[in-house]
Amino acid sequence: MARNWTHLIRFIADEDNQIHLGQVDPSVNPDVGLDTYNGKRVQARLIVGSAFDSTVTDKIMTVKQLLAPLDYHEVPLVRCLGLNYYDHAIEAKKPIPKEPVLFIKPRTAISSPYPTTINVAKIGQDSSSDYEAELAFIIAKDGRDIPEEKAGEYVLGYTCSNDVSVRMVLSKGFDGSAPIGPVLVSPDTIGDPGNLAIRAIYNGDTVQNSNTRELIFDVNKIISFLSQGTTLERGTVVMTGTGPGIGSLRNPKIFLRDGDDIRVNIERIGTLINRTYYE
Repeated sequence: MARNWTHLIRFIADEDNQIHLGQVDPSVNPDVGLDTYNGKRVQARLIVGSAFDSTVTDKIMTVKQLLAPLDYHEVPLVRCLGLNYYDHAIEAKKPIPKEPVLFIKPRTAISSPYPTTINVAKIGQDSSSDYEAELAFIIAKDGRDIPEEKAGEYVLGYTCSNDVSVRMVLSKGFDGSAPIGPVLVSPDTIGDPGNLAIRAIYNGDTVQNSNTRELIFDVNKIISFLSQGTTLERGTVVMTGTGPGIGSLRNPKIFLRDGDDIRVNIERIGTLINRTYYE
């Protein structure tokens, strides 16, 4: 695997209306999600190849629209953790789990940053749609029975994610219920993923405010646990859990309504912005 990018985006270019991968300059666009939302010009050096095996070129292209760092066809599965923040477990009045609490989303849940919306299907328009700001990472290569000390070798990069959750029978699995982005940041650039400020911002108000140091099971433990007897496939998106402040546990409760603005901001990554759309 060859990877020489540090801040990878997937985007539609102004120049040709085609989908490309690119390397953005964080000194120019420290928050590519906010910059594109605010109409600021964003340019990227064209990446040839895939996110997994690529070369950054000197060709410059202009971002017309941001997309999820991976197309959902490149994602075999979305693996998710519940109740993985100490402060969220305390808020929920739940015992600290001794092993990770796991569930999955289908790959069709993968969605992109603004202007892509979080589409809530008619069956889920019951005033129970919730947000969950989460750090996500993507698996770089297939692996099974991975020891914790080697887990870092299997991380392609880190990004923001929103585990959109409809608190009813279908709950987590709707199409588009896992927006990710705006950028995929390499592990070397992130440094310690266990010390990142993370927030959810709902219609301009901060409703979640935590730090990944509150993670009960860190990235290495998650990878090792998930790979026990099971091959973690390249492209798997892993959502690591959410902190306190989700809408269903607030008083009064907050749920995503048609037209609401919901954002996930993570230190050293940027801001994932979406609006909610009731189909």
